[in-house]
Amino acid sequence: MLPGLKAGFTLDTRLEADSEQLMWLGLCELRVMNDRRWPWLLLVPQRPGAEEIHDMTPLDQAMLTFETNMVAQALKKATGCTKINTGALGNIVRQLHIHVIARSEGDPGWPGPVWGHGLREPYQRSDLRRFAETIKAAL
Repeated sequence: MLPGLKAGFTLDTRLEADSEQLMWLGLCELRVMNDRRWPWLLLVPQRPGAEEIHDMTPLDQAMLTFETNMVAQALKKATGCTKINTGALGNIVRQLHIHVIARSEGDPGWPGPVWGHGLREPYQRSDLRRFAETIKAAL
């Protein structure tokens, strides 16, 4: 079994198609949303069937909070952004995942939400690798 992979856990195909694996944390797989308009990370708890935070055990909830805060701090440090947006919507993809997005005044869509704003602009491979390394260094 691969490191970090939990028995019975399968990543939703839409999350897999829209993002790239960055690294494994204690509870979550950390992924980069493949949209260069915003520095955008996803945390996906490796718990089969989890759709809501309250579906997880209290210990997993605490770990998710810790990992989300750690990632948010690293993203803020790495980007110097104005604001970190954090959310778990799940209206389209039911699998529990947490969005952590760096926002700055003047970015596409500011101050509105990132969802539904224009078309996704995928990273060049070299830019995605550079962003991933910046985040890893900030963690």
